[in-house]
Amino acid sequence: MTRKGFDALLVGHFAVDRIVSGGETRAASGGGVYYGAMALARLGYRVAVATRVCERDFFRLDEMRAEGIAVFATKASETSGMENRYLTPDQDKRQCVPLGFAGPFREGEIPSLRAKVILVVPILAGELDLPLLSVLAARAPIALDAQGFVRFAEGKAVVFHDWPDKAAGLALVRTLKVDDTEAAILTGEEDPREAAAALAAYGPSEVVLTRKEGVLVHAEGTVYEAPFTPRRLVGRTGRGDTCFSAYVTRRLRADPDEAVRYAAAVTSLKMEVHGPFVGNDASVLARLKEA
Repeated sequence: MTRKGFDALLVGHFAVDRIVSGGETRAASGGGVYYGAMALARLGYRVAVATRVCERDFFRLDEMRAEGIAVFATKASETSGMENRYLTPDQDKRQCVPLGFAGPFREGEIPSLRAKVILVVPILAGELDLPLLSVLAARAPIALDAQGFVRFAEGKAVVFHDWPDKAAGLALVRTLKVDDTEAAILTGEEDPREAAAALAAYGPSEVVLTRKEGVLVHAEGTVYEAPFTPRRLVGRTGRGDTCFSAYVTRRLRADPDEAVRYAAAVTSLKMEVHGPFVGNDASVLARLKEA
């Protein structure tokens, strides 16, 4: 695998989350590296992860290794995590309370391996800075989740602020992921199409915007959309991470129209179960035939 290289390298904090929904509370692995890498491995991609985690939680990384994911973990003083409190039965409204932060990445903690794309998927601001992002952009095309640059932990609250290095940072990015809240923070635009176009003007050739209804992609001036169609909704956490990773890797061999529909199908299947996506390419194609 290492001789051939990887389809994707995901960089970000692994999380141990607490999910509060429907009167029940449970602990769960999380973070963009977890939800994204697990989905990609099950879809048949060659995947590597660079993360930071407390040593006592290293055993949690074995779940990814069991899927064939190459995991490069740096020991941190604590593990990142969020308490996600879902306030409505449709799980669209939630409160996030920070539980920990594993600290900033250093350049030497991210392996110099061959990857077709690097997905930068932080949980909170402070994981990666602009100089490190520039180093990674010199290695491979960058797909970046804006969450980790606009979402800040302030005491027991999670708050959103504009990204001070937005212009310089987005100029390094090929594919940008935002949700509707993050898009509005970065652009001041409430309309998703206008916000995606405004973000593309900073440099990304493609902008992936997720929201309750589904996913919108602005690619080279054209907008593509696909709805989320879960048959039941029990796995809201990780929705955006799954959608983004599925879209970026499908784009390695398909056009934006096919990739956005494929990513929406993967995400819909993921939302029908707790935890990460559990299907495969065949189950995604079967769902697409039903649309």
